[in-house]
Amino acid sequence: MDLSEFKASIQKGQIPDGLTVYLHALWLDGKGDWNKAHSLIDHLEDADAAFLHAYLHRKEGDLGNASYWYRRAGKTKPNIGLVEEWEQMVLYFLEKMKE
Repeated sequence: MDLSEFKASIQKGQIPDGLTVYLHALWLDGKGDWNKAHSLIDHLEDADAAFLHAYLHRKEGDLGNASYWYRRAGKTKPNIGLVEEWEQMVLYFLEKMKE
């Protein structure tokens, strides 16, 4: 699966089979369901979950909380728009799914 196919599945409202929890959360966020996306990852402890958690709080507008989660992930807050960050995260997690 690539980014175009991932986005198309959102438009169709058909979540692809076999997504990781991270991609599932990004799919839900792309569909406009921030709360469900957040509930999938807010209890996870790994760096990838912290990275995604940071993005979600940045999107929410809670920049202090987002900064905390970027630090937990070992990342700096990106200087790009939310759409671009979402796309980069989808690409990152799609690549990890292939490993």
